[in-house]
Amino acid sequence: MSFILIAVMIDMISIGLIVPVLPHIVGTFTDSPAAQAWWFGAVTFSFSVANFFGSPILGALSDQYGRRPVLLIGFSGLALSFIVTGLATHLWMLIVVRLFSGAMQSNIAIANAYVADITPPEQRAQRFGQLGAMFGIGFTLGPVMGGLLGSADVRLPFFVAGGMAILNWLYGWFVLPESLTPERRRPFEWKRANPFAALSGLARLRGVGALVGVVALVSLAQFTLHTSWVLYTKFKFGWGPKEVGFSLLCVGVMSAFAQGVLLKHSLKLFEPPRLALFSLFAGFLTYLGFGLSTEGWMLYAVIIVGNLLSAGGTAAVQSIISNAADARVQGETMGSLASLNSLMAVSAPLIATPLLGIVSHRPKGDWLIGLPFYFSATLMLAALLLAHWKFRQAAPAVATARP
Repeated sequence: MSFILIAVMIDMISIGLIVPVLPHIVGTFTDSPAAQAWWFGAVTFSFSVANFFGSPILGALSDQYGRRPVLLIGFSGLALSFIVTGLATHLWMLIVVRLFSGAMQSNIAIANAYVADITPPEQRAQRFGQLGAMFGIGFTLGPVMGGLLGSADVRLPFFVAGGMAILNWLYGWFVLPESLTPERRRPFEWKRANPFAALSGLARLRGVGALVGVVALVSLAQFTLHTSWVLYTKFKFGWGPKEVGFSLLCVGVMSAFAQGVLLKHSLKLFEPPRLALFSLFAGFLTYLGFGLSTEGWMLYAVIIVGNLLSAGGTAAVQSIISNAADARVQGETMGSLASLNSLMAVSAPLIATPLLGIVSHRPKGDWLIGLPFYFSATLMLAALLLAHWKFRQAAPAVATARP
């Protein structure tokens, strides 16, 4: 477990480095806030649409050839993407390289499959929480480094991120062991790697059903936040890369604490379905709080309280889905989940950037600038109602994981 946690942490540091500065580098090629929002959405969309088609293919390949070689492919794609982005001189270059990067890597999905390979079903919720804690640590270190570096030169974080991705490739090549034993592998089939077929197969898993819809709604809400955060804080509070970096530092610290410390205690008190419901309600309140904040410091209060209250919801739902899948198709299952997340990531820029464009002309502090977060809050409320219905209708069939 320690090997994959280290790999994930390095991966997330490299990704986190570019978060505070990518919208600003897009802004160097545009002449208005509305155009910046639109083109940032196009750049984000290009990565997500390629990842939607690439993730189930990479997940299925990992079921045949193992997790390690597919992770190495992903690290290579990230390194090339970051470096070329730092050298880009036109918007079309950003879009092309993000298409390539999206098609080449599905690291989060493969890491989840890796954890499922080495973990008994009853411990998966806690282990997925540990993986989430590594995401948090990566986002503790990456964005604040990116914000500080970006305040000096908006392109510098991309070269540092490329170096981190290369470091992770070296770690994977020389240190990271394979998790999938030969007897648990299965041949690659193109029809199973089709993203739409993968999603339909995910929905047919016993005891899962409507939870796929819950994952989709939560994912769309999260990607709306990811797409909106940098430009939202710029339009509403006048924040730059440094301020964004410190806000994401707070997100990372709280996420690591919630997933790495609170989750294991929460799972001793509550079954995963109950924990998921509470987390969804807390998420609804959190998004509402982001949108209604009138001062920058209020965002920090919402981040802290929201992470404390919503710890473990994603890991709980993920453990239910993973436990419903056969051991030989964990890569395919996690790839399908990643493809579902990518589909939501494709949709988020198409929704979030027009919402930001509508309110980009409003004065700083105006409550309507939070429009994307009100949309996310609505999605979380819908996910809460759907999950509540699912758990009430099919409680005996839901596979739960409790340490």
